[in-house]
Amino acid sequence: METLYITHPACRLHEMGNWHPECPDRLSAINDRLVASGLMDFIHEQTATPATDADVLRVHPAAYIAYLREHAPTEGYFSIDPDTLMNPHTLEAAWAAAGAGISAVDAVMRQSYRTAFCAVRPPGHHARPSQAMGFCFLNNIAIAVAYALEHYGLDRVAIIDFDVHHGNGTEESFAGDQRVLMCSFFQHHLFPDQYQSPPAENMVNIPVEPYSKGDDLRQLVSDVWMPRLREFAPQLLFISAGFDAHREDEMGQLGMVEADYAWITGQLVALADETANGRIISFLEGGYSLSALGRSTEAHIRALAKL
Repeated sequence: METLYITHPACRLHEMGNWHPECPDRLSAINDRLVASGLMDFIHEQTATPATDADVLRVHPAAYIAYLREHAPTEGYFSIDPDTLMNPHTLEAAWAAAGAGISAVDAVMRQSYRTAFCAVRPPGHHARPSQAMGFCFLNNIAIAVAYALEHYGLDRVAIIDFDVHHGNGTEESFAGDQRVLMCSFFQHHLFPDQYQSPPAENMVNIPVEPYSKGDDLRQLVSDVWMPRLREFAPQLLFISAGFDAHREDEMGQLGMVEADYAWITGQLVALADETANGRIISFLEGGYSLSALGRSTEAHIRALAKL
């Protein structure tokens, strides 16, 4: 078994109201699809160890953590913005989601597994160092990257983000850090519409037009991402795996399908085999059409596991 599947029960307890698309059913849709397809028999499932405050503090300042804890409700909801709300279980879920990445880094760096998928929520890539937004509270992938850089002394770490929305919080966390190369595409003028222009030298963040198809995005990966990634030669790859660029997902207007996610993942697996001893850690970000989410995640994990 080359691939680790990390989750935590608390990630199903966080919810922001029956109306909200970022819901616990997302994890159920993924799990049900992996079981029904038989894929769960070929990966190893592990419960995440929640992050420590020291882990979180590598990305988020103490004042921000204090703000979250001060406003965490004992019942009902606390609204940070109209789309980003805390319930009594949100912070437990957020620390568990961040901890999944720490657990994954340790597993792949110690060569227990080559790849890992963190099936966690709340997602993270919109969380700025001092601001929750876009359904995100802690920047899970940034916390894991910062841990890998410090704990394992890595010099070159790549972040790849194929969510339909730009990972603005991740960009803010690492812009100008030459140890990190971030490559992403995202739908132009879609939330949060705050990417840095011109970008820092270590950022390859590409806005694409609505209704771009899978072939268009594959060409971008081949022509722009992969040359930069090969030149950078990362020692460890991280993926913000948002599946809301799927053509069935109403959160955006891009035209990806399962085969596109499998193809992109396959390109990254081949690169990781060349430069990183195969090491890839992937995090669930967006994806709100439950059927498409389950199918796309299955395709992504199959490619990670080379199945």
